[in-house]
Amino acid sequence: MAKKRVLSGVAPSGNLTLGNYIGAISQWVKKQDEGDSENWFFVVDLHAMTVPYDPKVLKEKTIEVSMLYLACGLDPDKSNLFIQSHVPAHTELTWILNCNTPVGWLNQMIQYKEKSKKVGDENVSVGLLDYPVLQAADILLYNTDLVPVGEDQRQHVEIAREIARRFNRLYGNTFKEPKAVNPPQGARIMALDNPEEKMSKSAESKYNYIWLLDTPDDIHLKISKAVTDSGKEIVFDKDRKALFNLLTIYQSVTGVGEQVIEERFDGKGYAEFKKDLADKVVEFVAPIREKYLELEKNYDYVRDVLKRGAAKANEVAGETLKKVRTRAGLIDPM
Repeated sequence: MAKKRVLSGVAPSGNLTLGNYIGAISQWVKKQDEGDSENWFFVVDLHAMTVPYDPKVLKEKTIEVSMLYLACGLDPDKSNLFIQSHVPAHTELTWILNCNTPVGWLNQMIQYKEKSKKVGDENVSVGLLDYPVLQAADILLYNTDLVPVGEDQRQHVEIAREIARRFNRLYGNTFKEPKAVNPPQGARIMALDNPEEKMSKSAESKYNYIWLLDTPDDIHLKISKAVTDSGKEIVFDKDRKALFNLLTIYQSVTGVGEQVIEERFDGKGYAEFKKDLADKVVEFVAPIREKYLELEKNYDYVRDVLKRGAAKANEVAGETLKKVRTRAGLIDPM
């Protein structure tokens, strides 16, 4: 039986968080180790350009995220790792898909609405509106079957399916329709300082998130300041959003069931719970941080991984793009 092709990526904007790991990267690592899939994971640097950014920081964060992929357990012998902008087919396919995607579809995207409010109308770029089409191109170029993502990205996978379906209908069967897959728990980790918002790597306040490279002291401080509520019992109750979020993080980093966690903290207060949660998070991210620091000393290895990944990606994406160009009526280069 042919292996399913799995593809996903993270933008190098801000600091890669524990939420990114729980909601997406942990799935990638698990999927590659199951051995029943062909895995493609990339740093989506072009997506980081859709809002105002610093070019120097973009370069630094692109390498940082690449190294964090490796530090989190992605194995270049099991997964193809590359940087999005190193494969020009992504932008060429985006233009072709742009010409076949109704603007009305893009106006309905939740992330566009949220981000455009944050940057203000005068700073909203065409790229921010068009971001879902680029993401569709990312996915469709590789005949992707499954896209492991956090809950906030599910809508983008759905529009990729709609774009594929429309192109297939107009020009002939060309693309597979991908499916989004979410983790069993922790698909949407919320901010430590506001349980109404998702934990964000680009948040203005450092107390919003746990960075995968945070020191133990940073982690203890952030969790000690995390919002809770006026209730006393430490139980999984979705109506108590702040506490539920912290308990979800606890469950995600320990693998312990809800009942066991509730029994462990029966009769105990928030201070004791937060201290134990911080200890568990520190223990959880320690191997990632240690591996990252090792990779910083071996940059040639990282470059080689990304170079080999881009070469393979260009080969596969080029085959898809050639088919698309023919179907869309474009003449091959002379």
